Amino acid sequence: MFHNGTQTLIDRWAALPRIGGVPSRADLEPMTFGSLVPHLFSADRKAEGAVFRLAGAWIESLHGRPMSGVSWLELWALESRPLVQAAIVQTVREARPVVMVAEAARLRGVLEIVIAPLRTADNRTDRLLGLYQPVVDQERRREAVGPLTARLSVGVGVSNRPPLTLAALDGRRIA
Repeated sequence: MFHNGTQTLIDRWAALPRIGGVPSRADLEPMTFGSLVPHLFSADRKAEGAVFRLAGAWIESLHGRPMSGVSWLELWALESRPLVQAAIVQTVREARPVVMVAEAARLRGVLEIVIAPLRTADNRTDRLLGLYQPVVDQERRREAVGPLTARLSVGVGVSNRPPLTLAALDGRRIA
């Protein structure tokens, strides 16, 4: 069972109209998230992970700096980066939200971090919608929490991608 904020993002993402299993960014209205807006972020998916486009004030306070243009992977401990990269690939490949549990040395409790794929205007799935949800109330940050450590990652719901089918080229099965 997820925190209410995490579940809200998952439910709102799932309610969006979709083509090919992935909702369009144009159909998302961030202000409908109300008090969760400071915990939201948008990122561009890149080969090496993801780069922040926008991040809420709570996230910027947590990391102690403006996040626009920052690589998301650089905020994670080295040993956590493969799990985070795999979560990014999974959310896009399976067209469903992925929730990670993370902690940091100067953070009380853990964070649920949910990411979900979005399509851009040119129908590419290269945008992520995300949310940092602390599971316990956090005091106002005076310093950055340091690198995040990923503890687990789980896909939520059923995969929204159509199943693969076999294809043949010159009589040979190729997929």
